[in-house]
Amino acid sequence: MGDHMSDDGREQDAQEHVPSRQRRRFPEISSRAYEHPADRSALVALRKLSGFDTVFKALSGLLPERSLRLLFLSDSVRVSDQQFAHLNDMLRDACYILDLEKVPPMYVTQDPQPNAMCIGLDEPIIVVTTGLVELLDEEEMRAVVGHEVGHALSGHAVYRTILLFLTSLAVRVAWIPLGNLAIMAIVTGLREWFRKSELSADRAGLLVGQDLKASMRGLMKIAGGNHLHQMNVDAFLQQAEEYEAGGDLRDSVLKILNVLPRSHPFTTVRAAELKKWAESRDYQRIMDGHYPRRTEDKDTSVTDSFRESAAHYANQVKSSKDPLMKLVSDLAGGAGDLGDRVRHGFGGFTGTAPPKDRGKDQPSADTPPRDED
Repeated sequence: MGDHMSDDGREQDAQEHVPSRQRRRFPEISSRAYEHPADRSALVALRKLSGFDTVFKALSGLLPERSLRLLFLSDSVRVSDQQFAHLNDMLRDACYILDLEKVPPMYVTQDPQPNAMCIGLDEPIIVVTTGLVELLDEEEMRAVVGHEVGHALSGHAVYRTILLFLTSLAVRVAWIPLGNLAIMAIVTGLREWFRKSELSADRAGLLVGQDLKASMRGLMKIAGGNHLHQMNVDAFLQQAEEYEAGGDLRDSVLKILNVLPRSHPFTTVRAAELKKWAESRDYQRIMDGHYPRRTEDKDTSVTDSFRESAAHYANQVKSSKDPLMKLVSDLAGGAGDLGDRVRHGFGGFTGTAPPKDRGKDQPSADTPPRDED
């Protein structure tokens, strides 16, 4: 209920940086509370990828993390009480709300592109660009800082760092066919996981900011710049619905090809996913104080995680309006006219079955079709 009761010196110190607007705190919250099922399942799939364990172990010892830290220390501005003090307050506040005991260092780096990241192997580092700081207002920025602290709490920084390194390496060895293919397979898997992890971190940002409108505004600004007076949340979310449902099978394939090289999901999709979660019973239970604790993590069943992820994907496929997902759902359901639907699909498939040959019992063109279950 927003009570900032303290039971140790660390919490008392953090309390000084909590803003006046009362927000709930989540002591001992496990990252499982807000992690998207697709995040966990994609990470499991990534770990099963051939060669990933070998690469992961090798890079964990080879990546120049000390060099990375020195780079930001020497060529960026470290957030503190003396520099970007308002960001420092947000960072400490986010760590207090999510009960992350060790506050990670944060740097502001000169870059007009709005961006933020959480990287590091042994200890996470949060980096935000000047473009992002200048674009967002205080509450929007609070959600972003919470987003990055969520990455830190979930342990995402390690995989993000490896993704950045391998992406750079893939460019350097592009002239070696087999070497590049092996690296790109892992990079593709990492990107697929990271896109899903962004959905988890968006939820963490909402738990920290506890202001859905601010989270929505931030995503809209990232998509369309600082022109909120020209934008509308409902219209923005409508874009996500049109994106998912529109087109034919060709568009479904193009969507997959468009997203493969990206590290982040499309912004409209992120906004729609976050709004859906904010309206869910799961979110309300967390806000009411009912959530998994870190002390319970060791007792978590891997089988239960698999089952939850599988159920999520099954529901996603079943409820999706995307033509390709509808086809997959029909395949699972054993629909009898799939051959015709696939043949017609690439010429204007819209998720509805093409008309069958009319017999004597079929309605004429002037007869409206009957509703089907």
